[in-house]
Amino acid sequence: MDRIYELTRKASEVIYKVLHRTPLDYSTSFSRMTGSHVYLKLENMQKTGSFKSRGAYFKIFSHLDEARRMGVVAASSGNHAQGVAFASSMLGVKSTIVMPETTPIYKINATRSYGADVVLYGNVYDDAYRKALEIAEASKAMLVHPFNDEEVIAGQGTVGLEIASQLPDVDAVIVPIGGGGLISGIGVALKKLKPSVKVIGVEPVAAPKYYESRKTGKITSISPSPSLADGVLAKSVGDITYEVMSQVVDDVVVVNEDSIARAIYLLMERAKIVVEGAGALPLAAMLEGLIANTGKKVALVISGGNIDLTTLYRVVIRGLANAGRVAMVKLTVPDAPGQLYRALGILYRHKCNVIEIKHDRFKPDIPVGYAIVDVVFEAPSKEDVDKVIEELRHAGFRVN
Repeated sequence: MDRIYELTRKASEVIYKVLHRTPLDYSTSFSRMTGSHVYLKLENMQKTGSFKSRGAYFKIFSHLDEARRMGVVAASSGNHAQGVAFASSMLGVKSTIVMPETTPIYKINATRSYGADVVLYGNVYDDAYRKALEIAEASKAMLVHPFNDEEVIAGQGTVGLEIASQLPDVDAVIVPIGGGGLISGIGVALKKLKPSVKVIGVEPVAAPKYYESRKTGKITSISPSPSLADGVLAKSVGDITYEVMSQVVDDVVVVNEDSIARAIYLLMERAKIVVEGAGALPLAAMLEGLIANTGKKVALVISGGNIDLTTLYRVVIRGLANAGRVAMVKLTVPDAPGQLYRALGILYRHKCNVIEIKHDRFKPDIPVGYAIVDVVFEAPSKEDVDKVIEELRHAGFRVN
């Protein structure tokens, strides 16, 4: 721990030439919702949209002569790729990033935009990582590991130093766990400066690798399932990060997909920030009531904001539906002029806006002389949806 803390101090002396000290914003809304004093550490506002550029920059800077001579190589399908590519471009280093062939094109383009040579290989991260090792061995390029490296951990630890400076009386810090680099760095920094602070990790139920490791008392590999929090889907934590986390992490909790989706939606609606699934894990845990910190000052590390727009669209629609602001009704209406107009008039009276209509009169199970109409609409509130449905039924329409 002492060595990593000293490296973290050193990192804080060099990374701000190109990186941000990100804001720590108090959230009135989330404080009211959780009963704690909630602060958001906005790493989604960092260069490249996540904390990853901190560790990547410090790692490369620490071996700059070697990196400029031989280049660097990394494997990633997401934020680490962009962090290494960005840091390399800032330091005048050639970078090669191996990404799985299944990586979304927008992530590939973003990585290339920072000047990296992108090699597409394999179907999953493990395939890409093996290829990166081959390239590093053949070219003598320096491998930049995404989490299992003391200098990378130290770079991420600058987040902890910033929290300690911005909120000296912080009681707890809640951090997403992927491979463990971020929470290891933050934990080392905070425990050195304020040993009483609680450091709590959060994982999705789809990938509880550290949660299971704590239960078994050893590094445990899992088979991750798909998750909105794709940035933390690893098979296991690293041996270095496991050892550090064993000393600085007080607890770890797991959250479900519905909670992650709700947290992404609420962060956008209430805090006006766009956050990826991994970055929403701390708020998801608070909203689920998994962390008892009533009345305490709690910092939530919003680790990144690189979310695919199609995923964001689905989350928004789901959030609106759960809030009763988007609804769908299936109507059975007489197949006669004016009947649909009459039904839509009820929606109009309640200030609802129709998004989509699907009209079907040909399926065999539809009664002769009737049509099935699916109506998707926006509503001011869930109460208005209930009133619309009640009035439709009162008007003689069958509503499902």
